[in-house]
Amino acid sequence: MAGFDGRGFGPILAAAAAAFFFRALISPGPVLPPEEEPEDTGDEDASVDLRKVVPVTIRWSGITCSLSDKRGKTIRFLLTNVSGEAKPGRLLAIMGPSGSGKTTLLNVLAGQLVASPRLHLSGKLDLNGKHRSSTCYKIAYVRQEDLFFSQLTLRETLSITAELQLPGLESVEKRDKYVNELLFRLGLVTCRINCADSIVGDAKVRGISGGEKKRLSLACELIASPSIIFADEPTTGLDAFQSEKVMETLQQLAQEGHTVICSIHQPRSSIYNKFDDIVLLSEGSVVYNGPAKDEPLKYFAELGYECPDHMNPAEFLADLISVDYSSAESVDICQTRIDKLLSEFSAYSSVIECVDQGVDLKNFKMPGFGRKSLNKKQVGWSRQFWLLLKRAWMQAFRDGPTNKVRTRMSIASAIIFGSVFWRESKSQGELQTRMGLDKVAAINTAMAALTKTVGVFPKERTIVDREHEKGSYSLGPYLLSKLIAEIPIGATFPLMFGTILYPMAGLHPSLSRFAKFCGIITMESFAASAMGLTVGAMVPTTEAAIAVGPSLMTVFIVFGGYYVNAENTPVVFKWIPQVSLIRWAFQGLCINEFSGLQFDHQNSFDIQTGEQALERFSFGGSRVRDTINSQGRILMFWYWITYLLLTKKKAKYQQLQLPLQSG
Repeated sequence: MAGFDGRGFGPILAAAAAAFFFRALISPGPVLPPEEEPEDTGDEDASVDLRKVVPVTIRWSGITCSLSDKRGKTIRFLLTNVSGEAKPGRLLAIMGPSGSGKTTLLNVLAGQLVASPRLHLSGKLDLNGKHRSSTCYKIAYVRQEDLFFSQLTLRETLSITAELQLPGLESVEKRDKYVNELLFRLGLVTCRINCADSIVGDAKVRGISGGEKKRLSLACELIASPSIIFADEPTTGLDAFQSEKVMETLQQLAQEGHTVICSIHQPRSSIYNKFDDIVLLSEGSVVYNGPAKDEPLKYFAELGYECPDHMNPAEFLADLISVDYSSAESVDICQTRIDKLLSEFSAYSSVIECVDQGVDLKNFKMPGFGRKSLNKKQVGWSRQFWLLLKRAWMQAFRDGPTNKVRTRMSIASAIIFGSVFWRESKSQGELQTRMGLDKVAAINTAMAALTKTVGVFPKERTIVDREHEKGSYSLGPYLLSKLIAEIPIGATFPLMFGTILYPMAGLHPSLSRFAKFCGIITMESFAASAMGLTVGAMVPTTEAAIAVGPSLMTVFIVFGGYYVNAENTPVVFKWIPQVSLIRWAFQGLCINEFSGLQFDHQNSFDIQTGEQALERFSFGGSRVRDTINSQGRILMFWYWITYLLLTKKKAKYQQLQLPLQSG
């Protein structure tokens, strides 16, 4: 690492990092395996025809998930011997009180249970009678948190997603028709409502409502017409009206032939009536599994638990399987009741078959489309790059609130620093002041770029991880597009800062020196942003990134050449100044300002020339070009590390193991 100054092994290491990074950028993404075609479809194009819904029945039995301590001793069962079935054309709801295992079961069925050495998962899971590992059906997973690029409109979000996931839709007309159909089907475009051209929005900019975001999440997942749709608490954070609209959408999707499974806590009665089947969980075990309409109330009535008239069945069922922790006596009563219900259902049936509605699911199709098959290959590298560049540019250019804040801060800081360092003279006392100005300029530029990046990228990384996991694109074109899209916007603010500060401080009155000054702080800004990407890829949350980023930058400030001379740096820390973007920016600014400068002096020991001042800070013999080259190497190094982190930190999911055979 000690060669960023252009000596020793530095150029070799930097060249190797750059070569590795660009090789990763231009390497093609993983080719998606062809989707297995069910034997009973009777249509050889069924697995690749986006206008059709391939019917899939999911059956699971003996699903047990336990949590152990560090010694391997089981301390808690999250799921215990859970069995059930979900059929195409029917909406299945997993219900239960908080902590009953709803989300855990949903994640197990979707293959999205995050792996942990303390988790043990066993059981059987079949798709159309075949083990899940031997099938490759399209699966959609709608999470509780709806994350999008906030400055894109709904139509733009769907269009870019369609282009990335459907390379066979080469015609713009066909793609627009496909997107319009999805918008119409999900109620985002009607005769009275048209929010398709509204931006998604975020906490800074008002956009679409929570219910519309949830339906947009469904639309993005429905791009490739998945056979199975999982939705984790789709009504969380929505009002009663929006909740019902979202559940109506899920019901319609089920009626079109999708297998729809959702987890939900305590729905209103109108939402409960949309369910075809339910799974009731209490403390990780099944209390009831079967049709949702009248059978649950009849079943529990036979056990002595009558649902009062005019009461929401969902509320009755939730109260029945919940534990009241208000007193020890109430806990014992509730626990006794739940134990009785568990034993009764276990004796009644391990799996209650859902009622078959007699619907022919082989010919379920997406409405409004023909039968032409589409190619399942991933979009080409260059096409990925241009689409991602378009998206990154729109997100950066339209982010008005952030850009306005950065503009105001750049102008304000330039005016403040220019006022403090107003029209510096060439006296001996002003020499240290000039050095201080260069240091302040380097720190301010780096911190501004770093703070912006670490505040935004962790959230964007979550979106990228999800899209990359689905095979929409590779990480190479994404990082390259982000780097290029940030150049115009990212360069604006340091240029604005330098344009105001330079004449106010009375720095070297030369157009070429001014251009070099702006070039140095602009390059430093890009390097700091690249460092922010690495920090955002390294830590899990925005809060952690905001804490780690400035702390790391503080180390670079200390070893930035002003507080600690590079020659006096302890051996164990010799490498830090070589990778410190603050140090290289400070060095370049000092060389640019002091070279050829003559100072007023009265004594022989006074510093007479700028070259003498540079020697004091161990900057003698260096050039501005060295600074720019080193900043470029640091930028490539941080992008390389970001690429490696995003590649290596893929989500790992718990594998479902077959239960041990007794005897």
